[in-house]
Amino acid sequence: MRAAVLREFDVPLTVEEIGDPAPGPGQVLVRVVASGVNPLDTKIQAGKAAHARVQLPAVLGMDLAGVVAAVDAEVTGFAPGDEVYGLCGGVGDLPGSLAEYTAVDARLLAHKPNNLTMREAAALPLAAVTSWEGLVDRAGVHAGQKVLVHGGAGGVGYVGVQLARARGAEVYATGRPANLPVIESLGAVPIDYTTSTVDEYVERHTGGEGFDIIVDNVGGTTLDASFAAVRTYHGHVVSALGWGAHSLAPLSFRGATYSGVFTLLPMLTGRGREHHGAILREIAALAEAGALRPRLDARRFTLDTVMDAHRLVADGTASGKVIVDIAD
Repeated sequence: MRAAVLREFDVPLTVEEIGDPAPGPGQVLVRVVASGVNPLDTKIQAGKAAHARVQLPAVLGMDLAGVVAAVDAEVTGFAPGDEVYGLCGGVGDLPGSLAEYTAVDARLLAHKPNNLTMREAAALPLAAVTSWEGLVDRAGVHAGQKVLVHGGAGGVGYVGVQLARARGAEVYATGRPANLPVIESLGAVPIDYTTSTVDEYVERHTGGEGFDIIVDNVGGTTLDASFAAVRTYHGHVVSALGWGAHSLAPLSFRGATYSGVFTLLPMLTGRGREHHGAILREIAALAEAGALRPRLDARRFTLDTVMDAHRLVADGTASGKVIVDIAD
C-alpha cells in the first residue's frame, strides 16, 4: 500500500510503497478515506514534539475516517463495511492515518456520524476528544455556567464552543478580529483580545465575577490571563497547553482550580482507550442531532501533496481543518 513515511525528523514525508497491515488482537483494519492534519502533526514531523514519542520510520496522521476492511476475531461492535472515525495513531508506536490502510485498536474507534462526510468526520477526533476531556471530564460543564473559550475559531476551540453550548452553557470566545464572525456564527459572544484587556472583558461579561470555566487552547500568556479571569471559589481553568512556567498566585487568590489535559496519554500508554471511543460516540450523537459541525478548509490535498497540507497548517493560514484525501 501507499503511505507517507517520516524517515528523519525535519525532513519532508516521502510517499512509499510499504507492506499491507493486518489486524492484530483487538484491532480493526481500516481503509482510510480521509486524514485530518493537526498542528501537532507538523510539530512531530519537524522533530519538535518529544512528548508524542514517535519511533522512526513512522507513518504520521492522528485523525482518520474510513471504512472497516477486516476485524480481529476478538472485536465486537464493528464489521467490514462500517464507516468509522477516530483518533487512532501517528504517535508512539501506533501507525498513522496517512496511509491507504491502518490497523487500529478498536477501543479508539467509533461509528462515523451519519450526516457527515468522510472529510468532515476526519476533522473531529483530536479536537473533540480534547474538548470533551477538558469541558466535560475535568470541568463538568452544565447549563447556567458562563464559559470562556480562548481561541474559539481554532481547531479545538471551534469544537469546544459548540460542545459547551450543547450542554447548556453561555459561551464566550476570544479571537483575532478576522475570526470574530466565525465565533459569532457558532452562537458564542466574540471577544477581541487585541483591543480588550482581561479586566475589561471580565467586567463587561461577568460583572467582574469571572467565568465559571475557562478553556485555554493557546497556552503561554493566555493561560496566565485565564488564571486572572476565572470565577472566585467555583471557577475552573482547563488547558492542554500548560507546559511553561506559570505563577499560580492569581488562581490561588481566587480560590479557583486548574486541570491539565494530555489527550495522547491513552494512545501512548494503552490505558483508558475505551474512553476515547466512548467520547467519539457521544460526539457522533451531537453531530447527528445538529448540535456540532466541523469547519473545513476548502483546499484539497492527497498523499502526493501532503507536505503542502502540512505547510498550510504550520503557517497558521488555514481557514478551518485541513484534510488529506486518501481514497475516493
